[in-house]
Amino acid sequence: MPLAELVDVSARVAATSRRSDKVALLAGFLAGLPTARVRAATSVLSGTLPTPPLGVGPARLRAAWIEATAQTSLEEPGPPLTLGDLERGLEQVAAAGGAGSVARKIGLLRALLDRATPDEQAFVLRLCFGELRQGALDGVMLEAVAAAFGVPRAGVRRAHMLTGDLPHTALVAAGEGADGLARIGLRVLRPLEPMLASTATTLAQAIARHGTTLLEWKLDGARIQVHKAGREVMVFTRNLREVGAALPDVVAPVAALAAESVVLDGEAIALRPDGRPHAFQTTMGRFGSSRYDATLAESVPLTPFFFDVLHLDGETLVDRPLGERAAILGSLVAEANLLPSIETDSAAEAEAFLREARRAGHEGVMAKDPESTYEAGRRGKAWLKIKPARTLDLVVLAVERGSGRRAGSWSNIHLGARDEETGGFVMLGKTFKGMTDETLRWQTETFPPLATRVEGHVMYLRPTVVAEIAFNEIQVSRRYPAGMALRFARLKRYRPDKTPEEADTIETVRRLFTEQEGADAPGV
Repeated sequence: MPLAELVDVSARVAATSRRSDKVALLAGFLAGLPTARVRAATSVLSGTLPTPPLGVGPARLRAAWIEATAQTSLEEPGPPLTLGDLERGLEQVAAAGGAGSVARKIGLLRALLDRATPDEQAFVLRLCFGELRQGALDGVMLEAVAAAFGVPRAGVRRAHMLTGDLPHTALVAAGEGADGLARIGLRVLRPLEPMLASTATTLAQAIARHGTTLLEWKLDGARIQVHKAGREVMVFTRNLREVGAALPDVVAPVAALAAESVVLDGEAIALRPDGRPHAFQTTMGRFGSSRYDATLAESVPLTPFFFDVLHLDGETLVDRPLGERAAILGSLVAEANLLPSIETDSAAEAEAFLREARRAGHEGVMAKDPESTYEAGRRGKAWLKIKPARTLDLVVLAVERGSGRRAGSWSNIHLGARDEETGGFVMLGKTFKGMTDETLRWQTETFPPLATRVEGHVMYLRPTVVAEIAFNEIQVSRRYPAGMALRFARLKRYRPDKTPEEADTIETVRRLFTEQEGADAPGV
């Protein structure tokens, strides 16, 4: 299959803003591919390499591109580059090792780019840089895979949840259909995306939605997923990085469990001697390295708290109701490592439970539907977070040069919510509040490498950094495209543990506005 066809469909997907049109374009393309090329095409159209990391830095990649561009203008074009050629070429680049490997990698990459047209070169380099954003996020691609191969969306979503591998899911859908997807189960020691929560304003709203609700303390800690297989225990972060070697205090209580194999979902948090939590940054300091730091571990011990069990001794539990999973968890894990929880339909009892969590120094509570199954990677209404202070996880779209005492720093940040329809981000305002001198130094060091362009005093960034933003209310605004802006927005903290795909959506912001005002949000 000529690579030019894939480049063309990618451009058309990027050019349309309607989700349904994106799905139709992608589905039509995937349906026409040989089964052997479905995996690579799905990976590339999702903006990820179909190979291991190349091991070539951005500067060398750009140099190879410049050299290839000059060479292309001097030579007669060769045979068209195919998707198979691209996959094999990148595999060779990734596999090159040993002495002089960087030079060999660059040579192999140059050879690949020499065969490409200018449009193909630009496409391949954007893919290598991780900058191929055409709105084909996982949700869009999952729908496209289902439509392309005539399988249920739920089956595709479940298989992707359990494998964490969208290209493999697409390959199974293409080659084995719905039955093949149904045979996929959770594999211990291979992480899956964590289930996510939406925001609710009050406990009454959660109870109205769920009826009887399972309430848990909401900790300001680090999300963990812990796998045990025999004597081996692995700890994965929210973004699926394995850190077990650095966290023996998280590994130990799971290693001691009677289960032969188990997968647990939870949070790890640093607690003070009086049981109250340290600041979030203190907890996250334990996750900064994959190696064990005995001094740091002694001064900042972590306590793991588990709130879900996804697998136990050969059985995948994600399809069971949460109430059943909670009962299994309670019989398996020591009370010291379980989150305080109650099940209630009483608003008064729920409010008392929230006050208890706040008195203990924690953020608030989680309200969960006891009948819900585990839907990895999804932010639905089955799990709701209730925090007295309103916050949203937003993406930093741009930053402004500071003035006065902030001269020489990058200061005011522009904030955007995720738009699931377009795959882009919608600006909701900007803020300079809540920034310490340390924050300004961090911004000034971190943001320039993410720049896409600079216009006057504003530097626009690749949308990769997530910030937790506190605010007083959502107000109508003609200045921003959503017709809404955050009033008294202030930076609470940056969230290096979250990806842009986990940021709050513009639909969440509209819903919060409607709940606040009792009227439809602008643009609805």
